[in-house]
Amino acid sequence: MQDQYRTVARAGVHETEVNRSRFLCALAPAASEREAQEFVAAVRKEHADATHNCWAYVVGADASVQRASDDGEPGGTAGVPMLQMLLRREMRYVVAVVTRYYGGVKLGAGGLIRAYGGAVGEALDAVGTVTRRRFRLATVTVDHQRAGKLQNDLRTAGREVRDVRYGEAVTIDIGLPEADVPAFRAWLADATAGTAGFELGGEAYGDT
Repeated sequence: MQDQYRTVARAGVHETEVNRSRFLCALAPAASEREAQEFVAAVRKEHADATHNCWAYVVGADASVQRASDDGEPGGTAGVPMLQMLLRREMRYVVAVVTRYYGGVKLGAGGLIRAYGGAVGEALDAVGTVTRRRFRLATVTVDHQRAGKLQNDLRTAGREVRDVRYGEAVTIDIGLPEADVPAFRAWLADATAGTAGFELGGEAYGDT
């Protein structure tokens, strides 16, 4: 698995103009290829009167799924430069749709490549990106008496508390960088006088 990847902070739209043609780049996070395709379909429906709705998306922390479409523009002048911009910025789990309203001036192949790739790059800057780092999931079990202080200590130390459940004991789900696991075990034993349970789980990604 990749140690980290970047994605868009939120869905958003950014507009640019090149030689009287309007280029609206819509960006959104996409957890799956289906989500990406649904976003493309929604934008195409919203801008059904546009000259072109070109798109590209990257799904998977290792960029295992890459798709792009020129939607009627000359081959390789729209979808591919959009996809290349996403990959150049190391973006993952993201979909981009660039809607073009033709302004009457032909841009030529080079102009189209710059316009579509540039629209994605400017939109990424405008919408903002976040880095997600790979975490090891872990579960801490502690008695009710120590739970409140332990939660405060975890948050003060910058640990990611993902969930807290109350039963006979208190169960706290956290995320840990793999390299921190041994040191965390020692810290937990010290903080709870050896009374806390600790169990490692699978892996996930979280914001940094």
